[in-house]
Amino acid sequence: MPQDRLGLFDTPPDRRQIRLSIAIVCLLGATLPFIWAVRGTPAPAVNAFAPTVDAIMFLGEAITATLLYAQAAVFRSRALVALATGYVVTALLVMAHALTFPGAFAPDGLLGAGISTAAWLAYGRRWVFPVVILLYVWLKWKESAALPGTERPAVRVTEWVAAGLAAGAAIILLTTAGKDLLPAYFTSRSDVIYSSAVWYQVALFTGFAAAGIVLFRSRSSVLDMWLLVAVSGWVIETLMVMMLTARFTVGWYCFFVVSVFSHLIVMLALIAESNRLYARLALATIARNRERNARLMSLDAVAAAISHEVGQPLTAIRLQAGIGRSRLAATPADVPGAIQALDAILEAEHRTSAVIKSIRAMFGKRRGGRTQFDLNVLVRETVVVMDRDLAAHDVALDLKLDDTLPPVLADPVQIQRVLVNLLTNGIESLDAVTSRPRRISIRSTAAEGEAVLLEVSDNGAGIAPDALDQIFEVYFTTKPTGIGLGLSLCRIIIEACGGRLWASRGVRHGATFHLQLPRSDVFAQ
Repeated sequence: MPQDRLGLFDTPPDRRQIRLSIAIVCLLGATLPFIWAVRGTPAPAVNAFAPTVDAIMFLGEAITATLLYAQAAVFRSRALVALATGYVVTALLVMAHALTFPGAFAPDGLLGAGISTAAWLAYGRRWVFPVVILLYVWLKWKESAALPGTERPAVRVTEWVAAGLAAGAAIILLTTAGKDLLPAYFTSRSDVIYSSAVWYQVALFTGFAAAGIVLFRSRSSVLDMWLLVAVSGWVIETLMVMMLTARFTVGWYCFFVVSVFSHLIVMLALIAESNRLYARLALATIARNRERNARLMSLDAVAAAISHEVGQPLTAIRLQAGIGRSRLAATPADVPGAIQALDAILEAEHRTSAVIKSIRAMFGKRRGGRTQFDLNVLVRETVVVMDRDLAAHDVALDLKLDDTLPPVLADPVQIQRVLVNLLTNGIESLDAVTSRPRRISIRSTAAEGEAVLLEVSDNGAGIAPDALDQIFEVYFTTKPTGIGLGLSLCRIIIEACGGRLWASRGVRHGATFHLQLPRSDVFAQ
């Protein structure tokens, strides 16, 4: 039995998502020629620019870490918690980068920073990603290699967060208090030692390439796909750094803009895909509840059918047994055995009727008796219930309700179940329609005489002429997975309310179901 997809970690990407990810990577790659063209163009020095960008990235990576920790708790995955911890480390480092950036808060930066501290923090931050990606792939492989059915232990998020904070603090301490232990990266606030920077970035490029290759070979989920997009962005970002020879150029500012996007891509994907999956979960919950209600409707209607079909012969048995008892009692002959037998028949009949009634009452959850209500209002309420299904199947709904419609007398809960069943059948019949707009129409009107008429029409596949008289028969179905109870039970419910239910073929396409119910003012007279 296939397992439910619970999140980005176990949901494979579809074609639309793959095409979107490729387009984003191509768009990021297209910025390289532009950065090359403006890499040395001087621009005004905006001291607040780098800290502002860092603040945006800090917020994004903190959100990403939170979302990944939530997924890790659901799946009990050390791979996810390791990935989330990597974002904790980078969030801490990006905050330190803002504080130590030369000229932002102090000439050489805060925290006892030197002229190259911010650069080494940025370099160390970028190295966190390939290391964490490799750790993520390895842990995911170990988890997939575990025996099926083996329960994973709960992840200790607090310990991982503490480890991430400790790692980030160690890197910050090395680049601030231990700044003299590190080689020079910048000769001044804006000028980089280009030859050294290129070699640093070549090493980083190799790390990203290795992480990307390993991740590509083991990809299996939506999360893996967006991580590949992020790795591609980081590779492009590394190539951009190789082009830059100084800060505060047009190319440097553009690099930061691209860097923000490449670092936030996983967060944006997590939010967007989580919302989409939660929407699917909500739709599945609604469908499950509706299926449960339909099952209750089926059980209730089956019990009603049993009560109707079995109750008639039982009534006859009771009548004949009473007559026989009276005749035998009036006879001079003494026949106590026959009288006892007839009394037993009467007792059995009462007991059987009581059992049938108890079965029907058992499944009569939320059951109400006949009451007066506005059929138009019930139709609109049912449409609200079915709105998500109609939208999911791209079905337009056309309501033509008579505002002067008199109230009807029936069980509104049961009538709504019938309407849900008819609308569901209409939606399913429209699934095969691709050459014309999908449409369902509901029309209400006052019928001739003492009834109200509701018509539910669709322009779907329709009903075959030879099946038109059979669709309300028990166990007759035109669906590959149907059991042939829905429409027969709907008719039983409508007839139990004193109405009628029948079907007709559409003029060109589809079918129309006609539901007739008694007006309440007829019973009031």
